[in-house]
Amino acid sequence: MPFEATCARVWKRLSAEDRLLAAQGLVAEQAPEAMGPALFAIAQARRMRPQSARVMPVDQQARALATISNPGEAVASSLLVAFHLGHRRPLLRAFLDGCGIPHEDGILTEAADSVTLSTEKARTAVEKLRAEFPSDQVEVYLNTLWLQDPGRWGMLASTV
Repeated sequence: MPFEATCARVWKRLSAEDRLLAAQGLVAEQAPEAMGPALFAIAQARRMRPQSARVMPVDQQARALATISNPGEAVASSLLVAFHLGHRRPLLRAFLDGCGIPHEDGILTEAADSVTLSTEKARTAVEKLRAEFPSDQVEVYLNTLWLQDPGRWGMLASTV
């Protein structure tokens, strides 16, 4: 299956359970640059004032956010990143290890900037991922990675 061209389209492909996990991860993180747009998306979807969304209990914010089918590109991107950094971290670690890219628990280190990933090495790492993880999880992860930095991960589009 070819990659989706936007994070919003990847978000729409996730199951309701995965969307909730992603929203819980984002809300738990409470990063202001991600939460502001997320709370605005909740307010728009629920037809409420942004202040009302801001004072909702965290679990209600996550449930509300998970039900929004199109939260906007920026919010969908933040949700996908939070999802992978939270609930899919073993997949991140396995892929980066397979590629030989330096990281700390799935987060790229500065040393990663000096590593050039070949298509061959990426393909080998993807094959290993497909053997260890469900195919749909691998595809969502690779698509998300590609969307986050197509310059670095462009070769991934040819591995699906």
